[in-house]
Amino acid sequence: MATQTSEQKSAGLDKNNKYDRQLRLWGDHGQSSLETAKVCLVNATATGTEILKNLILPGIGSFTIVDSQKVVGEDVGNNFFLTVDSVGKSRAQVATELLSELNEDVSGDFLEENVDDLLEKNPAFFTSFTTVIATHLPERTLLNLSKVLWEKNVPLLVCRCYGVIGYLRVVVREHTIIESHPDNSHEDLRLDRPFQGLKEYCDSLDLESMNKKDHSHTPWLVLIYKYLQFWQQENGERLPNNYKEKNALKELIKQGVRKNAEGVPEEEENFDEAIKNVNSSLHKTSVPSEVKALFSDPACLDLNIESKNFWVLMRALKEFTENEGNGQLPVRGVIPDMTADSERYIQLQSVYREQAAADATAVAEHVHALLHSIGRPGTITDDEVKTFCRNSAFLTVVRCRSLEEEYCPETANLEELSRHVVEEEEEGSTEGDETVLYIMLRAADRFFSEYNHYPGAYDNTMEADIPRLKSCMNKLLHDWGFSSTIKDDYVQEMCRFGASELHTVSAFMGGVAAQEVIKILTGQFVPINNTFIYNAQKQNSTTLKL
Repeated sequence: MATQTSEQKSAGLDKNNKYDRQLRLWGDHGQSSLETAKVCLVNATATGTEILKNLILPGIGSFTIVDSQKVVGEDVGNNFFLTVDSVGKSRAQVATELLSELNEDVSGDFLEENVDDLLEKNPAFFTSFTTVIATHLPERTLLNLSKVLWEKNVPLLVCRCYGVIGYLRVVVREHTIIESHPDNSHEDLRLDRPFQGLKEYCDSLDLESMNKKDHSHTPWLVLIYKYLQFWQQENGERLPNNYKEKNALKELIKQGVRKNAEGVPEEEENFDEAIKNVNSSLHKTSVPSEVKALFSDPACLDLNIESKNFWVLMRALKEFTENEGNGQLPVRGVIPDMTADSERYIQLQSVYREQAAADATAVAEHVHALLHSIGRPGTITDDEVKTFCRNSAFLTVVRCRSLEEEYCPETANLEELSRHVVEEEEEGSTEGDETVLYIMLRAADRFFSEYNHYPGAYDNTMEADIPRLKSCMNKLLHDWGFSSTIKDDYVQEMCRFGASELHTVSAFMGGVAAQEVIKILTGQFVPINNTFIYNAQKQNSTTLKL
């Protein structure tokens, strides 16, 4: 058996210190996913380098910049990773060199080549990456790149900054998330349907015969279990389901507090905790509707040798729920902190952990049988099964629409657009939220395809570009079947922006986009589905499912 050298151990400790805060967010396995990721950035714009900066610092494995442009004065003005003395040099090379200085653990490379040429000669180049980030690409090139990546299920993030507008689009055919880290979730305590181990443990404790110390240090979870039984003797085998009934249970618990010789209630913090936790701990244990929907997903029902581990695990979970689980998911095996002596808290914790381990073992048996049936034995570890079971109530699948679907009028999600656009019937115009900015970005792209420059990019064409952009916008609205128009103020502002990148907007969007990339790379937390629009002028943002 191989042993670590002192240098290897030291390197491991240094890495743990270096990435300490993020390891608390996504753990060692999440960090490992980051460190094996290969990220491609198309165009080292101000936005692109800000995104990469926020990926290099937490330690992605490697990055490659594809950019055929030379550094110009405008780049130096808004991009912190390009310097004055780099004007005229390869933008990809200069940005790669400076970004690589941020983290010695990350390797960087660059390719000074036109994206269109690369897509034509060697499209497989892009599919070799874990994720591709595209900035400042013309619509036609973007659609071609997206099509190549979509076919191979390689995630694409499109990000751009246009004046005070920030735009982010996540394009991924299917992204499965086991550890979604929900902000608010109930503890999995099973007080409505206690399993055998929990019953036996709680029933073994006799409150009446306890001394003062033990009585005041009995875990509140046990108290609720016991007083719920008293309440159910009068009300039947069910949970209190309204304010009056829950208050009645709280009053029962309150009466259980011991009194001193003068008849004054003792200070028993565990009873206070029990009363406080009645509302949050007494809820019906059930399979969430989102998980039920995944049980019925064709990818779960029709497994084959190419099926992702996620879907094999999902099918095993379904079979467990329908059999050993008696309609319930595996026990999570985690209990909250509470006032209790160490011995009984550990005992209670062990009760839940043992049931969680037994459930995971049962799920693992289903997994092994399924893997054998599809000809892939031994490809899922027991640790993967345990993680899956522990997070089974929060499993999520994100399926985005392709850019091709979005950009085709026949398949575009016009209902989502019309739902967000406010129509002013009296003036016959649309106004208001960030959805209008999305429409203007699409109009600017159409303008570029017709005139080979963005509206307002050149001072001497500003006046002529305003009616041209308005014409492109009206054609776009007509193609979508929208009867309303957009105020001229938006058209004039888009021309005034001239497709410029403001560094403050780029820095903000760089953080937003990097966050979404990390979600995809680690398989943790839920990424947006699918479009994010930021209005820097009003400090507002919205998400659209286009």
